[in-house]
Amino acid sequence: MTPSSSTMEKFSIAEAESSAGTAVARAKVVRDGLMIALLAFCPNRQKNFAALEIGKTFQKIGNSWWIVLDRRHTKTRRPDERRVADILTPHIDRYLRQWRPILLGSKATTNALWISSTTGQALTAKNMGTPISKVTRECLGVDVSPHLFRTAAASTAAAYGGRTPHLASAVLGHTDPRVTEEHYNRATSMSAAKTYAEIVEAVMRGD
Repeated sequence: MTPSSSTMEKFSIAEAESSAGTAVARAKVVRDGLMIALLAFCPNRQKNFAALEIGKTFQKIGNSWWIVLDRRHTKTRRPDERRVADILTPHIDRYLRQWRPILLGSKATTNALWISSTTGQALTAKNMGTPISKVTRECLGVDVSPHLFRTAAASTAAAYGGRTPHLASAVLGHTDPRVTEEHYNRATSMSAAKTYAEIVEAVMRGD
């Protein structure tokens, strides 16, 4: 299952605002929390997620934020447009207004959404995984890499979205549902483990 994105983001903002660290350190905490929250709702491929650019692949349309990838930016060569959950809108607005400028410093030369706290430039896909793994490990006790958010999304969709055929494939942007089933869906093993646990508990009770 995906982490509680709203809880993670609120935790990060609260921690940042109460921290005695530098402004950059606090901005980094908020950035990391927002990355986790957005990945939970929109589990894009890490390369695309890291490269989100304000006004281009990350746009505000009306009162909502959208991830807008044209066919040149997707592995399947098909457009991928996702409306970001409204619950994240105030957090995104706050990050852009208050925290991202701190990460940029005086060198505002990029429209990248995610900014490195060390360089003031775009955070690379290679370096993105480290803070996400660190925060999820500290908050949840489990190291959840950006790629594992896709696995969690597929399993969650399969376990709870049974009335919507191929939901997992659509969430992950797969054109062939078999790819989702083979590489991402862990719902079957989750269900098996639950059933097995129920059997063991019944035996222990002497039922």
